[in-house]
Amino acid sequence: MTQSNAPREPAPPPPRVTEGGDACGAGRVQDRVGRHYDESLGDSIRRESGAGVLRVMRPGEAHTLEYRGDRLNVRLDEDGVITDIGCG
Repeated sequence: MTQSNAPREPAPPPPRVTEGGDACGAGRVQDRVGRHYDESLGDSIRRESGAGVLRVMRPGEAHTLEYRGDRLNVRLDEDGVITDIGCG
């Protein structure tokens, strides 16, 4: 077994998590769970949460798995109703 003397890239830093784990402001918009999602509601959720990015997650869609503390995930059911709002 040979070892390479090539320099290695440092590992990326871990995700930043603010106190309480709510870097995306999900706690400020939990009252939207149970409402039917549309673009206007999405705009107000992103604005009021203060999240850097809003991601709408519909059933059956593929999504990346990397964690971003500033991203607000809005999960919808088959009828377009918000079932969960959280960071990631």
